[in-house]
Amino acid sequence: MQNGAKIGIAVVTAAVVAGGGYAAYALVNGSGGSTQAAPKAPKVLAVVTEAPSAEAAAKGEADFLAAWAKGDYEEAGRNTDKPEAEIAALARFRDALKPTALGLTPGGPAGASTSAPSPSASSAGTAVPLAFHAKVELAGATGAWQYDGRVAMVKLNDGRAVVHWEPGVVHPKLDGTKVLAVQPISAAPSQVVDRKGRPLAEFPSVQAVLGEVRFDGEGAPAGTGKGVVLTQAGGTGAAEQLFTITAPTDGAKKQLTIDADLQRAAEAAVKEQGGAGSVVAIEPSSGQVLALANYPAQGPNRAFGAILAPGSTMKVVTAAALLEAGLTPDTPLACPKTTNVAGRAVPNDFLDERLGNTFKDDFAQSCNTAFLIAGQEKLKAGSLPAVSKDVFGLGLVWQTGLSAFDSKVPVESDPAQTAMAYIGQGRIQTNSLAMASVAATVQNGTFRQPILIPGLAQPKAARSLGGTVLGQLQSMMRRTVQSGTAQGSLGGIPGAAAKTGTAEVNGQAKPNSWITAYAGNLAVAAEFQAGGHGADAAGPAAAKVLKVGNKG
Repeated sequence: MQNGAKIGIAVVTAAVVAGGGYAAYALVNGSGGSTQAAPKAPKVLAVVTEAPSAEAAAKGEADFLAAWAKGDYEEAGRNTDKPEAEIAALARFRDALKPTALGLTPGGPAGASTSAPSPSASSAGTAVPLAFHAKVELAGATGAWQYDGRVAMVKLNDGRAVVHWEPGVVHPKLDGTKVLAVQPISAAPSQVVDRKGRPLAEFPSVQAVLGEVRFDGEGAPAGTGKGVVLTQAGGTGAAEQLFTITAPTDGAKKQLTIDADLQRAAEAAVKEQGGAGSVVAIEPSSGQVLALANYPAQGPNRAFGAILAPGSTMKVVTAAALLEAGLTPDTPLACPKTTNVAGRAVPNDFLDERLGNTFKDDFAQSCNTAFLIAGQEKLKAGSLPAVSKDVFGLGLVWQTGLSAFDSKVPVESDPAQTAMAYIGQGRIQTNSLAMASVAATVQNGTFRQPILIPGLAQPKAARSLGGTVLGQLQSMMRRTVQSGTAQGSLGGIPGAAAKTGTAEVNGQAKPNSWITAYAGNLAVAAEFQAGGHGADAAGPAAAKVLKVGNKG
């Protein structure tokens, strides 16, 4: 803020009338005072009930608009009843849009006088609504962004008419919850189609990421333009385009690998759960992403970009490592109530001990203690990271056509962290996209990097699972549906195979709910924040998608 001496006074907020929204503020003489007498108390200005005259209202509006147009926000604030709020709002407008020129023209009366909102007669004012016209020049635009605005002029107890400040003064669609921004704009939704040529305009999760899709394979999205949009503060909610700065240059239809039928099921699945979460579906034979759904749909792309511990869904990868290390599904492997990891007793999600279990029982029942015991006995510190990357592609740099977080399965120097990774805890970081790919790799036998744009290059993993190990892992995932933790949610789906997951999160009352599963040529993963056990939220969501099936 500029020094108050510029206009001979300093503006200080003294009070805001509760509920009414009218500010009272002090104007303090900036020239100092006599040492011979006590200084006078600052004069507190406030809105009065009397309406300003038409002449005073017009002058007040003109003074405010002139100061705003030339960027003198302090002077503009002097012509409002809330200087501090006005200064902050106009600065946000400037910083968000970076206009090269701004023209603001008073437009005369906007209608009959209306009573301004107020909590009491003593603080109420009668407002005179006036119109104005805004002409905003923006870099790169072929024409100016123009819109009509309104201000409500109220009278202060010093006789001046000032603008009653509210967010809508800047733009009539601002209401205190929304902000203006300059963002990329892409081809019209009707121009983006699924793998069968069907439009994807009805799907909020797809529409929310279109501005980031790289149809040309690299750099900015092909044909992307730029525009002024109205969006929720914090980036949530659908953005409303208000003005096109540069139009998208490519009007041709753009195809995604998405399947509209599966996308519809995925959108319904995440919405039904009601909490933050995501679902991804992949075609194992091709690696093509057939559905991606986020709840809420707007905001960060959780399905591709979340950084989460996968919980027991990671036991698919751990089981592969243990099978390669010599275990078989029928290897006896007791499931005690707890086991010790670096002095800490780690429990299961169930209270009883199951000492007669085999490895396949432990997998189907998701026994933490058995996996921790076997992992510490059979695997080395680098075993799980190596299988994750070399077989399942976790840790490779993926180029899907859309920004994604690449999974992290680090080699640990701390034995406790190494052990906790075997059950998907510790410092493993991943998301639904990656865990859907894990199920797809088990179904197909070979990792195929997920892609959202048809024809993108798909780097290969170093190797595939051997036929014996692959068959054993597939049978263990099927058993989880037939008699294990996924039976309740996926039991009626022919050929379904799965692994549920429960991921503990520090400071969170309930764990995150996970599942990775496949049936036929369709793999799905789902996760829901604080959704509880994998069968509670993620399982039913995955079932909705798997029941639709991949019809090609």
